[in-house]
Order: sequence, then structure tokens, then C-alpha cells
Amino acid sequence: MSEGAPVPYPTSPRPEVLTLSPYIPGKPADEVKRELGLERVVKLASNENPLGPSPRAMQAVQEMAESLHIYPDAAGFHLKTRLSQVYGVAASQIVLGNGSDEIIMHLGQAFVRPGDEVVMGDKTFPVYKTSTLLMGGKPVEVPLKNGFLDLEAMASAVTTNTRLVFLCNPNNPTGTMTRKAEVDRFLEAIPPRVLVISDEAYAEYVGDEEYGTLLPHLKNGKNVAVLRTFSKIYGLAGLRTGYGLVPEYAAALINRVRLSFNQNALAQRAALAALDDLEHVRKSIRMVEEGKEYLYREFAAMGLKTYPTWGNFIMVDTGKDCQAVFRALLRRGVIVRPTSAWGLHTALRITIGTPDENALLIEALKQVLQEV
Repeated sequence: MSEGAPVPYPTSPRPEVLTLSPYIPGKPADEVKRELGLERVVKLASNENPLGPSPRAMQAVQEMAESLHIYPDAAGFHLKTRLSQVYGVAASQIVLGNGSDEIIMHLGQAFVRPGDEVVMGDKTFPVYKTSTLLMGGKPVEVPLKNGFLDLEAMASAVTTNTRLVFLCNPNNPTGTMTRKAEVDRFLEAIPPRVLVISDEAYAEYVGDEEYGTLLPHLKNGKNVAVLRTFSKIYGLAGLRTGYGLVPEYAAALINRVRLSFNQNALAQRAALAALDDLEHVRKSIRMVEEGKEYLYREFAAMGLKTYPTWGNFIMVDTGKDCQAVFRALLRRGVIVRPTSAWGLHTALRITIGTPDENALLIEALKQVLQEV
């Protein structure tokens, strides 16, 4: 550096930090309203539940208002106990997080050393890669096969340096599902020393008997972990509450690296209430199934390719620059997710909304595709 040149970082960062890209979330509706002067904006970018939170969860939050001066239960006793009953695993196998993505970061902190390899899909939830790079690990990104995780290729990518494998099921952003038979064959090929993590954030939407959840394998003592969340079907994204069902040794290690009180009191209470609100879950599933069929039909009529989805979102290939389509839709008050960050430059990931929101999207998209 020449004399007098500015120092980019007065305090030098860890080199691993410079390998990371900031996570770019879906654009907030209020921000779009302010920027574009719109009265109504429909947000279909972040896979939120358009029916809102469980009514029982809302009531639970209101009832807690007078106790916000008290720290939350750091151990999450009541929520872990209830989750233990729901899933049939020991409470000591459950870890709580400020969203399941915090648990993904904890897994990196607990297990990944500089130079270790972590296997994942190459078009999948980006936090797997972030948690790996931050700890100096090497992400091994395996190409998808027609939008699906290629478990055979992922198994072949495992080496003596592999520490973790991440499966996203259903996969984000494609929405595709990995089936039970595929998962069974995959686990047979994975050395027991490798921890296989299945991120099942959209599991409640699946409704397919062939769904390849890792939960039965966890119960059978396999070295696997299951991540789930209250942000999607339960509608509690604003409270950031996720959980992991993991081997006991992994739970003990995660509890060494997690911050105290990492899941707040409102989140724990709301999650407890939401778990028992089965009517809200049924309504949410029904709305997504009906919306999915409507969008499939409309996209097909427009000549657009869609990926089969088992989540509450659809990835559609518009055949045009996704950023241009995204911006044009934005001007019409519809927020979707362009997929260029995943290296997919003509596709959009679109949350399935209410019937009114879905119809508004289709009307706007028809106009936009004639202009872009």
C-alpha cells in the first residue's frame, strides 16, 4: 500500500469474514410503499404465512406483556418439554434458536474447523455456506438434478475431510422434496462420524407419505439432526423462533457456544400456544394447496416453467432477466424474490399468498412479461 493511502479496516478483520456476503432478505412492504408512493403492497418474497400468526399465539403474547422485565427461561424448559412430547425425543436432544438459522451458525461453531469440508446443494439456503466459511471451512456445493438435491452425488462428495452434510428438504429456493427411499440409501453411504443435518423448515406443508424426514433416523440413534421453525406455517417469523432435534452430544456442544437467553420469552410462549393450534395449521395448509394449484395453472397458461414444490412457495422461470422482472413487479406493488443470488438469472421464488394476492400477482406478471 502506498504511503498516505487509506486503510480499509483500521482494525483488521478475520480473513474468513471477508469471504462472506451479507444476507439479503425480501424487501419490506413498508419500505416499498415509502419509496414508490404505493398505497397497497403485496409481499410474496419471504415465504411468510399470509394468514398471519396463530390466534392462540397472539393471545399468549398479549398475556405476557406485564412480565417483559423478566429474563426468559434460558433452558426453554416448557417449550422443550412440549416439543419432546410432539416428536418423541428426549428434551435433552432439543436446542432452541433465534430462528433455525442461528442453530445452523451454532453447528458451524461447534463442529467446523479450518479446512474441514461441509457438503450441501449448490442452490440451497445460503446460511449453510455462511456458517462454513465463517469458521474457515470449505463448502462443497453439489449441483442439483432438475431442481432436486442429488443425494447420490452428495454422498460421493463426502471425503475424509467432511464434517457436516446439509440437506434442505423441501429445498429452498426450488421447493423440491427429497423422498424417504433416497434418504435411506444416502445415509447408508455416509460414514457415522459425519453429522447429517436436515433443514425441514417447510415440513408441515409437505403432506406426502414419501417425505424423507430424518426424524425416524434420529430416533433410531443415527448421527443426524433435524431443524424446524415456527416462522413458516405457524406465522411467527417476527419472533424468530426455531429449534433443532439433535443427538444428545450435539445438543451439549451447541449449548456451549450459544448465547444465554438466545430465544426470548415471547417467542417461547407464542411457540407453545401455536403448537396446539391445529386449526390454524389446517387452514394454512389448505390455503397453500389451493393457491399452489391456481398458480400452477396460471403459470402453465403463460408458458412458464415451474418447479414442483412441496413448500409454501413456487420457483418459476420467466425466461427473462429476473432482476428486471422483480423491479417491474415492484413498481406494481408486488414483492417477489429474484433468484440471481443463487446463480439463477431468469427465475423468481414466489410465496403462495391468499387468493386475492395470487390473482394480483398473476395480473401484474402478465403485464410485466410483455414489457420487460
